[in-house]
Amino acid sequence: MNNFGGPLAITMGDPAGIGPEIIAKMAANNSVTTPYFIIGDPHVLRRAADNAGIHIKIHELTSTLAGFDDAWGREELSVYSAGVTLPDDLPVGKVDARAGAASYTWVASAIDLALAGRIAGIVTAPINKEAMRLAGIDYPGHTEILAERSGTTDFAMVLANDELRVILVSIHVSLLDAIQAITIDNELRTFRLAQAACQAFGIEKPRIAVAGLNPHASENGLFGREDLDVIVPAIHQAKLEGLNISGPWPGDTVFMRARRGEFDIVVAQYHDQGLIPVKYLSVDHGVNITIGLPFIRTSVDHGTAFDIVGTGLAEHSSLLYAFAQAEKMISAQPQ
Repeated sequence: MNNFGGPLAITMGDPAGIGPEIIAKMAANNSVTTPYFIIGDPHVLRRAADNAGIHIKIHELTSTLAGFDDAWGREELSVYSAGVTLPDDLPVGKVDARAGAASYTWVASAIDLALAGRIAGIVTAPINKEAMRLAGIDYPGHTEILAERSGTTDFAMVLANDELRVILVSIHVSLLDAIQAITIDNELRTFRLAQAACQAFGIEKPRIAVAGLNPHASENGLFGREDLDVIVPAIHQAKLEGLNISGPWPGDTVFMRARRGEFDIVVAQYHDQGLIPVKYLSVDHGVNITIGLPFIRTSVDHGTAFDIVGTGLAEHSSLLYAFAQAEKMISAQPQ
């Protein structure tokens, strides 16, 4: 674990998406006090800013990040391209292999800087998985890139907003594979990461609720055996380890109960079970957090929105919220 020194880095995401625009809008917002810089293409960022009617001064960084402090003092937005040069005619709002390759390079560069202790954490704008796949880079999403490049084996996705925190047992897999991923080991790993996620925000003894897999958490095996045979024994073991954990609770009510304040975090058994309630409450104020990494990583909770690129309609509030959550996690670390 690094010492969380240095600035935060924001990766641009897919340069053909809304990442450049929401970054420009965040820079123009001028409400952020924690130093940060962008890992992306300075020319794409300038074009997005101009298109949105935003004037920002851009300082181009080299790999040494030299001059960042001075540029921050002059209220200039520093941008590090990580050696990527994109063509001026790169289309926006379309899947493009060049954009996919660039977005991967920027994330990889951010990870390397974080592992070297040169940045306090990473905030990511959205990538496009199809564009990366066209470039020969086949990952289900940011989370898997972050884990593999950092050598992390125990990790999980946490989705959060002002009303709810949710952690997932499985992430980007089919529903059939998600059911098969429900093992005692995977449940315990996620319970422990749920504890770590809350502690990262300063909640020392979090109240962890576990959502059941089957309807009504199976009603004592009436609707399937996974809850009784796997999830219940895992919860029992977690209690022996000292976790303040309960469940399995019916998935159709546990998120509502957490929102009302009964629990600090909910363990969801698969991707959509956890993401639907969080995104229903608010996409603009949602944040995606990867727990288990040797550095802080938060992200916007939306995609590249190719359909509105260049219209000036992209909303940057999720990026601001993700940045604020990274700040909170930094401040919650022991000094």
